[in-house]
Amino acid sequence: MVDRILVPFDGTPQSEAALRFVVSEWPDADVTLLYVVDPVTSGFAQRAFPGSSETWYERARETAQEQFDAARELAGRPLDTRIEVGSPARVAVEVAGEDRFDHVVLGSHGREGVSRILLGSVAEDVVRRSPVPVTVVR
Repeated sequence: MVDRILVPFDGTPQSEAALRFVVSEWPDADVTLLYVVDPVTSGFAQRAFPGSSETWYERARETAQEQFDAARELAGRPLDTRIEVGSPARVAVEVAGEDRFDHVVLGSHGREGVSRILLGSVAEDVVRRSPVPVTVVR
């Protein structure tokens, strides 16, 4: 039985598809959205201007809250939320194990070939390392 589901969510169409899937398949489950602030993608400004990291982080948190608001509207029901900092795949795996989720559902871009090798695959990494079952929605 699936009672607690973790959905890594970044507002992309892929993460929205994962959320829609969860709402339709497990309408009574407790759903937690996970937004991961990835410092690697922080851009040049954070490294170039001292003191800008706090501003960048606050903007990232605001973006996460906006994404959560849109997700609640999409789901049409209350959702728990969580914001973490780090590598998206690593954080998703850690949170899934630490907080005793029953399932992880995430979207995938469905990249193949060279683009997958060069860009990596968060979904693939989560599938390989997750301590709980994972569903990938494409």
